[in-house]
Amino acid sequence: MRLKKSGIVYGAKGEYGEWMDNSAMKPIPVLMGDVLRIYFTCRTKDGAGRPGYVDVNPENPSEVLAVCQKPLLELGDAGYFDDNGVVPCTVFEDNGIYYMYYTGFNLGVKVRMTYFSGLGISEDGIHFRKYSTIPVMERTEKGVLFRSVQCVVKEKDTWKVYYVAGDRFLQGRTKTLAVYELYCLETKDLTKLNFDGELVLPVEGDEYRIGAPQVVKEEGIYKMYYCTGTEDVVYDLKYAESKDGYHWERMDEKLNFSRTPGGWDSDMAAYPSVITCNGKKYMFYNGNRFGHEGFGYAEIVGE
Repeated sequence: MRLKKSGIVYGAKGEYGEWMDNSAMKPIPVLMGDVLRIYFTCRTKDGAGRPGYVDVNPENPSEVLAVCQKPLLELGDAGYFDDNGVVPCTVFEDNGIYYMYYTGFNLGVKVRMTYFSGLGISEDGIHFRKYSTIPVMERTEKGVLFRSVQCVVKEKDTWKVYYVAGDRFLQGRTKTLAVYELYCLETKDLTKLNFDGELVLPVEGDEYRIGAPQVVKEEGIYKMYYCTGTEDVVYDLKYAESKDGYHWERMDEKLNFSRTPGGWDSDMAAYPSVITCNGKKYMFYNGNRFGHEGFGYAEIVGE
C-alpha cells in the first residue's frame, strides 16, 4: 500500500482547562453523519488522561470543525481501577448505542501501574456514562497486571474481542517495561469478558509489547494495524493479515510506513486506526511522546 502522510491535525494545548493540558492520544475515527469524529485522550501535566474528541471534515481530515470542551468521562475515585487514567481504545455504534472501551490506569507501589478495561455507554456519542465502577475486563491468570480491550469485530451474533494482556515487568535500562501480547476471545455479551481467550500475536525478537491493534475485515480478510515496542524504539507501526482472525501473518513491509526524520513522528509512531470515508481510506496515528503534540493521519492511496 502507498501512504500519503499529513502533518499534525490537532493537539490539545489547555484551551478548555487543565484536563487537556497536552496530547490527543490514541485517535479513534467514527463517521457520524456528515462529520468524522475523532475520539482521543487528553492529558494533564502529570499525565492523567481523559477522553475528548474533535469533529473534522471527512473529505479533508486536516480541517477541524469542532472541539470537545469537557471530558467525556471522568477519572475514578481514589483507589479505583481508573483513578489515574481513562484512555479510550475503541468506540463504535451498535443498535443505536455507542460503546467506548477504555483502559483504566491505577498507579502501583511495587509495580509502576496496573490497567484493566472499563466501558462507557452513550446514546448520542457525546454524553457517556460508565457502565460500572469496576472493570468489565478484570484480571485473569493470563492477565494479572494488564488486560485491556483494544477493538472488536462483529460476526453475526458473536463478537471477536481483541485485547492485550500481560503479567510481568522487565527491568529495562532506565525503567521497568510492561510486557503484554495480543489475545482474542469470543462473546455474545459485550459486558461479560472475564475469561481468558487465545494468544494470537506474541512478541518477537527484542519486542516486549504489542500495542493498540485495530482489526478490520475486508472482503473476507482480517487486516490488523498495530504497533510493537522495543527498548530502542518505543513504538513503531506494523501490519498483519489473517483468514480466520486467529492465525496472523505479519506483513509489516506491506504497510510501507516510515517515520519522518526530524518530524513529529521521528522517534515513534503508534496507535493506528483506519477508516474509509466516501471512498477515501485514512489511517490516523500518533507520533513522538505518545501523541504529546497531537495526532495526524496518512491517506492510503494504493494497496
